[in-house]
Amino acid sequence: MIVNRKKLNFLERLYVPAVIGGFKITIRHFFKKKVTMQYPEEKWVVPEGYRGAPYLVKDQQGRTKCVSCQLCEFVCPPKAIQITPPGPGGLPEAGNVEKGPREFEINMLRCIFCGLCQEVCPEEAIFLMKDYSLNGKSREELIHNKEKLLAMGGVHNDKIQKWKTKADEARQQGL
Repeated sequence: MIVNRKKLNFLERLYVPAVIGGFKITIRHFFKKKVTMQYPEEKWVVPEGYRGAPYLVKDQQGRTKCVSCQLCEFVCPPKAIQITPPGPGGLPEAGNVEKGPREFEINMLRCIFCGLCQEVCPEEAIFLMKDYSLNGKSREELIHNKEKLLAMGGVHNDKIQKWKTKADEARQQGL
């Protein structure tokens, strides 16, 4: 089968219509709203329900809320969380918590940000923050230990203070 092609005129052979068509598209895009974001000066507005990196939080007295139950470690699909319980005697800074963790590590390179650790935590000690920029110069920097996780997570103000003692209540009322 032979396909007969249309003969090109002089302007079409010079590709002038194609170049003009390209300029039209360029000018049209020039006047459209810009979609480029100047990161890091401009940041995204994180939508509701966004699952960022998991961090540990403290209670109002500045104590670790984690009770080393290890549920988050067991439920983590990629096994990114490692918890070392305190052993006999517990930790002195744990307050009323029976056993705070001696070591708590989250490997952010393995974490898939699924949110199962937050869902399973009975003490609401682990939360997914709304950050989306995890970076480091080495792999070791992206393995967060307990101190780093607590510093990034900060204090979580609960309405229900489960570990509040009667002495704390009396101090608060000024008795």
